[in-house]
Amino acid sequence: MDIERLDIDWEYVVERLDRILDLGEEYLTRRLVEYQLDPGIFRNYIAFRWIQHPDNGYLAEVAHPDLADHDELFGIDRILENLQRNTEQFVHNYPANNVLLWGERGCGKSAAIKGLLKLYFQAGLRLVEVQKEDLFQLPQITHQLRDQPYRFILFCDDLSFDEGEPGYRELYSLLEGGIEEPAGNILLYATSNRHYLLPDRLSDNSDGRHPQSEEAWSEKLSLDDLFGISLGFYPMSQPVYLEIVGYLAQQRRLIISEEELHSAALSWAMERGSRSGRVARQFMDDLSGRMAMEGKIAPLSD
Repeated sequence: MDIERLDIDWEYVVERLDRILDLGEEYLTRRLVEYQLDPGIFRNYIAFRWIQHPDNGYLAEVAHPDLADHDELFGIDRILENLQRNTEQFVHNYPANNVLLWGERGCGKSAAIKGLLKLYFQAGLRLVEVQKEDLFQLPQITHQLRDQPYRFILFCDDLSFDEGEPGYRELYSLLEGGIEEPAGNILLYATSNRHYLLPDRLSDNSDGRHPQSEEAWSEKLSLDDLFGISLGFYPMSQPVYLEIVGYLAQQRRLIISEEELHSAALSWAMERGSRSGRVARQFMDDLSGRMAMEGKIAPLSD
């Protein structure tokens, strides 16, 4: 068929497509406005995502949550102990704090939070993933969760604000400074690669020698004060990195000497320029795949 010879009214086609798109948007908006939370989803699911929409938002269940295992996180025992203690207080309806996990990339900050579900979902804990861009909808989220007979952790991964970026004042106001009483069954657990959620920069003085104003410093601290517990993740030591590698090699039944395994793992970390749990798992994924292709995987023992 020669499409160039067809007599098509393209202006009409574009007009109809625009109308179809408008109807679709109108339908979605109407459905969201009419959305009513079914409390039954908290019996059937333990993890959720908040889906943003300009007029409203809704909770979407996660059918296959990543239930990280705290026993597989190495070198952060003190952090896990504090995190579990605070969460256990929370699920038992005792006072507890919002939590900020900050520091090195790939060292288990997100896994530490997601692993709480495996430990406490039977005690009524539910995890709701909220993107930083969605934090302005905290009133809607709180409204839907406040009266539910469950305990909710709002999980915000990689939370930080650049200079001049909107949102952090709204976050502070919504969590601490609003007229509405905070919901007792909701806490915020966040991760960040920064110790402070706002950048540590000098003020706009032209000579650059004077530190930022007392007001700016106070504003920075006030945001971090939202989190009663702040736990730092520091660069991973070589022994801990090799301990992770050895554990994973054993779990995956790799037929390889310790000397060869450690040498390859350290070379991989040197090429990546860092040591972390993430780097260790990426190395093991590569090594496991190559050794599986070569048939160097031990059979399962009876």
